[in-house]
Amino acid sequence: MNSSTPQVLSDYFSAANDGRIDDTASCFAADALVHDENQDRLGLDAIRTWIEHTTREYQPKTDVASIEAVEDTFVAVATVSGTFPGSPIQLTYTFTVQNEKITGLSIR
Repeated sequence: MNSSTPQVLSDYFSAANDGRIDDTASCFAADALVHDENQDRLGLDAIRTWIEHTTREYQPKTDVASIEAVEDTFVAVATVSGTFPGSPIQLTYTFTVQNEKITGLSIR
């Protein structure tokens, strides 16, 4: 990640890779929205539940290949491996960030 990447994105990937559920969840704003696996999770409780489930079920590890600012978002391309069918896969993470918190995340 480069110097223009918000620290919260580095913190998110680091905590997620280490399986630190609470630390990963703390990267999000209270009213954040996450879209993953064709489902939306709104708010910290739903996002923490999503993090806990995916961490325990799939044990994902993310290797970020690139991250760049695109208009008002940050787009990360990463290879994700874990205990899920088709592992490893390449995914695109699109983040919105405000006040040093993730307010939106779409994973495709």
